[in-house]
Amino acid sequence: MENKEIARILKNYSKLLELHDENIFKIRSFQNAAYYLGKYPKSLHSLSLSEIEAIQGVGKSMAAKIIDIITQSTFSDYQKLLQSTPLDVIEMLSITGLGPKKVKSIWKDANISTIENLKNACIQNQLTAVKGISQVLQDEILEFLIFKEQNKGKFFYAEVENMAFSIENELKTAFEPAQVALTGDVRRKMEIVHTIQLLIEASSLSEIESKLSTITSITKNSTISSPFIWRGVVPNTEIKVEIRTATKSRFGNVLYAQSSSIAHLDLILSNNTSIKQILKQNTFDCEQAIFDFCGMPHLVPEIREGIAEIALIKEKKSIQLIENTHLKGSLHNHSTYSDGENTIEEMANACVALGLTYFGISDHSQTANYANGLKPEAILKQHAEIDVLNQKFGNNFCIFKGIESDILGDGALDYSDDILQTFDFVVASIHANLRMDITKATERLVRAIENKYTTILGHPTGRLLLRRKGYPIDYKRVIDACATHGVVIELNANPWRLDLDWRYIDYALQKGVMISINPDAHDVDGLLDTQYGVCVARKAGLTADMCFNSKSKEEIQNYFKSKK
Repeated sequence: MENKEIARILKNYSKLLELHDENIFKIRSFQNAAYYLGKYPKSLHSLSLSEIEAIQGVGKSMAAKIIDIITQSTFSDYQKLLQSTPLDVIEMLSITGLGPKKVKSIWKDANISTIENLKNACIQNQLTAVKGISQVLQDEILEFLIFKEQNKGKFFYAEVENMAFSIENELKTAFEPAQVALTGDVRRKMEIVHTIQLLIEASSLSEIESKLSTITSITKNSTISSPFIWRGVVPNTEIKVEIRTATKSRFGNVLYAQSSSIAHLDLILSNNTSIKQILKQNTFDCEQAIFDFCGMPHLVPEIREGIAEIALIKEKKSIQLIENTHLKGSLHNHSTYSDGENTIEEMANACVALGLTYFGISDHSQTANYANGLKPEAILKQHAEIDVLNQKFGNNFCIFKGIESDILGDGALDYSDDILQTFDFVVASIHANLRMDITKATERLVRAIENKYTTILGHPTGRLLLRRKGYPIDYKRVIDACATHGVVIELNANPWRLDLDWRYIDYALQKGVMISINPDAHDVDGLLDTQYGVCVARKAGLTADMCFNSKSKEEIQNYFKSKK
């Protein structure tokens, strides 16, 4: 268990203490411990009890609980409060805008202890009677609950990827030499996955039913299965699994159809026939036979979305899509100077180990108090440290001085020009006042893009997949502004963001706007998140020449200098 997981448990416990009206000093002690542990640079697993006691904000009693968390993933007092609190009430604590005090009022004063009753109270305009709940907050709660309900049973690609490949491998071993392949959302590398879908070469489902029952990584749900589709789940999860069969002669037909979007299958080819019609009228044992028959270039499943591949089909043109190996550096990263868990040197060394040649540090700016945003004196200290580290690394690796500057309410950046000019690059992002209509949000972004110090527009809509909609923006106007002012657009590769939405990258490429696949890493492991950005960038037809951080260290240096 990592430090941040331990800190999360302590923070959750502090919320439960507040919910149950415990002593304020006790609540603050756990809040403080969570804060300092979340930023502690060494792994708590490697420390003795006395060393943990010595950490700021901890002490003897707290250290004992931390040891329990390390060894048991919990501690007794936490378990007692969890058991005495309805599960839905605990879930209410995760709703944006609802702190423990408001949740306590909802639970105790309004006698609402289920999510369903909470939703009904919002619909009936009754929640505003609860102390601290305004009409605006009631609307926000209802919007959150509806959004969550709509996304029930959906998962991040990053959550299911390893499970899907594991199931595929187990099936390949069991059914060898028959063909087995992943299809659906996973093979298309969709950012959100509904179901893990697979295809097995067989004359019928009944032919393989008995052997499927021996596969330990999946459990059948007979109620929703049919003679043609095996349906079930990954054991101990809510992740759904579907298995279809296809004969050897038609394996290509079914594999292609199940690995393409409806929009792609509906594309009309030069003979005035859709891809879907061709698949119905002909027999193909593999996907390559389909490309050859249609006179299409080879289109990987990721790009079969009815957007970027249209021009490729029309021009019969093949392109090499972006790959992880094309990335030369990592931009938009955080360190212990703000809310990161590793030092600049640790993050840089991790980049070197990954074979990268440059690293951009872009900690939070001063307005981001929640993330320990950098005051001017901290910037001077950080820049001095970077100068020393760059001398140490020499010519083979470079740390660039950046900042993730908050875009303020009026679209201005977070520092004065004399400070902004000290950075090599600026990632401009919105983090606060997210409730905006499309006009306000677009104007705010465009003004930031027009600022001569803005290098990269960070996570343009602020969305958190499955948790929060992004604020609405006029994508074309924002992208056009980036084109006019030479601003790169970020594809934030954190699997919970993946923002800019890949569906708008094609328009950015048409306008000559480069895309930077940024991990937004807050620890060394987060640097690996670029792989998820690459997955969705490929869906949009991104190539290495239009990916900003596929440029060499020297090219990046020259670009930053030219912007200045």
